[in-house]
Amino acid sequence: METARARFTRLRLSLAIRLRDCVNRSGYNGGVPVTIRDFRLEDFETLWHIDQECFSPGISYSRPELRFYIRRRGSFTLVAEEVAKKVSEEVATEVIGWAAEMAARKMVAETAGSRIAGFIVTQTGRTGHIITIDVVAADRRSGLGSQLLQAAEDRLRAEGSRTVGLETAVDNLAALTFYKRHGYRVLETVPRYYSTGVDALRLKKDLASAS
Repeated sequence: METARARFTRLRLSLAIRLRDCVNRSGYNGGVPVTIRDFRLEDFETLWHIDQECFSPGISYSRPELRFYIRRRGSFTLVAEEVAKKVSEEVATEVIGWAAEMAARKMVAETAGSRIAGFIVTQTGRTGHIITIDVVAADRRSGLGSQLLQAAEDRLRAEGSRTVGLETAVDNLAALTFYKRHGYRVLETVPRYYSTGVDALRLKKDLASAS
């Protein structure tokens, strides 16, 4: 007959295995699931630091600039945040028994916490505008940028935008490839668009035909 201690050990091991499997099956950057939510005031410093890491001086935004675009009337900012804590709590609730629940709570505490992996700032209007889309280096090529862009485009459609535009540096080939893959087309080159003197490419997408 299984003792209480043996049952406790078995359930704790089962929780650890299930927690690992639950996280791994998300498929995002080695298994870390994310949620896309609206910006909160306490996010600002983190977003600014991410922007500094993503872009070189002269292209990245100063604190006042980023704050202006986030607060600008008609704009919205979406944040991609890891949700390991939420997943852990959901798994913990499935474990039966007081002792196992205590072990589950301890494991939840150990895996608690969240990390912002990226964000997008967007301006609404008949023609929407992508101000910036930033993804931390460790989370690139995971599909997160596509998720953020899709979420922003969906919001723009809901707000009545018919098209969406953006600018990217002419020498940012990775960004150009990314946007073209998502249906954006180059309209024109804007000379010396950035303070460093670098030209920009202006791109546009028809949201109505892409819906």
